[in-house]
Amino acid sequence: MVKRVYFLVHGGVVQGVGFRYFTRHRAVELNLTGWVRNTDNNKVEGEAQGEDDAIATFLKHIDNGPRHAHVVKLDKEEREPVEGETEFEIRR
Repeated sequence: MVKRVYFLVHGGVVQGVGFRYFTRHRAVELNLTGWVRNTDNNKVEGEAQGEDDAIATFLKHIDNGPRHAHVVKLDKEEREPVEGETEFEIRR
C-alpha cells in the first residue's frame, strides 16, 4: 500500500551536516518520492511517499540522521498520496 508522510526533524544539529543529501540518498535507495528542505527555524522538513515498509525504514534512518547530526525529535504526520510524482528532490 502506498503511503505519504510529512516529517519534521528537530535537533541540536540538523542543518549544515548534509542532512538533506542524506535524506535524499536514503529515499532514492528505498524507491521513495517526495521532497526535503531546511526551514528558517533550523529544522528539516519534507514529505516521503512509497510502500509502508520502505517508509518505516526511511523514518528510522532520518531519526538517526547522518554521522554529524544530532536529532532530538522527529514529528510525522500522514498525508494523502500525490499522483504522478516521480522523484525525491531537495528544495531550497
